[in-house]
Amino acid sequence: MSKEALLIVDMSNDFVADYGTLTVGKPAQEIVPYIKDLATRFLAEGNVVVVTMDAHQPNDPHFELWTPHNIVGTEGQQLYGVLYDWFQKNKDNENVIYTPKTNYNAFFKTDLAENLRNFGVDKVHTVGVCTDICDFLTVAGADAEGFKTAIHKRGVATFTDLGETMVNHMKLCFHTEIIE
Repeated sequence: MSKEALLIVDMSNDFVADYGTLTVGKPAQEIVPYIKDLATRFLAEGNVVVVTMDAHQPNDPHFELWTPHNIVGTEGQQLYGVLYDWFQKNKDNENVIYTPKTNYNAFFKTDLAENLRNFGVDKVHTVGVCTDICDFLTVAGADAEGFKTAIHKRGVATFTDLGETMVNHMKLCFHTEIIE
């Protein structure tokens, strides 16, 4: 029997908290309760929840493009608010996976696809930030790895005006199911 996975992308203090170094701010904070409830539901149904997070070193060349953020071991890289609490409560559950990433796409040079296949996952649902960058490219990575994809509009946010455009782009490019 196949399973589904929820990918929680980059919901860190640096991307969500008001003081975050690359924050989406209020739009990201507003999606937190939806993500927490969805993660709880996924686990209750026996599905998989993946927390995937930027994990940069202080001298990462990535910072030539972006303000330094999600530096490994800093408070900025920790999950934000109640998502941190949820993860601490559930991290020992075998269906909860933590996948650090150094690229926008959570599947790039990680063991995420292999881990999901080992669980029998055939469809990934994506939530988190940023809709037009890491969410979009993670959905592209999931599609390239052969997974069916879904994006939860109530569970994504970004700091640009491209969110809706990129959600529609996911549907067109990857046949992503859009969940309102």
